[in-house]
Amino acid sequence: MATEPTLQLEKLSAGYDAAAVVRELDLYVNPGEVVAMLGPNGAGKTTTLRAISGLLRPMNGVIRIDGIDIASKPPAARARDGIAHVPEGRGVFFGLTVAEHFRLGHRGEQLDVDAAYDHFPALAAIKDRRAGLLSGGEQQMLTLGRALARRPRLLLLDELSLGLAPVIVERLLPVVSTYAKESGCAVLLVEQHIHIALAVADRAYVLSHGEVIIHESAEKLRGDHQLILSGYLGEQETTATVSD
Repeated sequence: MATEPTLQLEKLSAGYDAAAVVRELDLYVNPGEVVAMLGPNGAGKTTTLRAISGLLRPMNGVIRIDGIDIASKPPAARARDGIAHVPEGRGVFFGLTVAEHFRLGHRGEQLDVDAAYDHFPALAAIKDRRAGLLSGGEQQMLTLGRALARRPRLLLLDELSLGLAPVIVERLLPVVSTYAKESGCAVLLVEQHIHIALAVADRAYVLSHGEVIIHESAEKLRGDHQLILSGYLGEQETTATVSD
């Protein structure tokens, strides 16, 4: 019996000031699956995540979570339903300690701090340190750990690597993959380091000018660099043959 996708977008269009950035996007993410959304700047990746979490009202189309249309739900309700959105930048409060971050939540929410520390043991060692004194990598670890502590059904990650050395990102993203497989959480990630994203993803969509131009398994894309390149350039490389 086929598993219903955790997230399903159908003909989603979204943008700003009546100008569409994403156009009739079809996309799905299954439970326990990591899906990468790739593409050049301005392709519509962040816009898509914002529409899913409710920070941006779609122009048209359908957003379903476990088969239920959530278009009428505000961002807070979507968060309560298990959508965790980690946007660009580090969502930490510099004056609060690591431990205090895990006491923040919407009304009645209990964050699973043990799960966060299990996935990121380094956080437990610095739990009494203020976030403003942490390195960039530690701050991003705290941001991601807090998202996992919410036990999400759908995790949206936007440029987790922003401002970080690739070696730090290579330590963070495998945790996301492990969490997805163990918990059944669906993950949709936007990542500028293509090789790192494809190393942890099951499938990938490549967007250009707000439309999907490639949808393939991560395994195939890892082995076909030209396919990725064509997606970013918007055209296939052609080979000219000259005969005498």
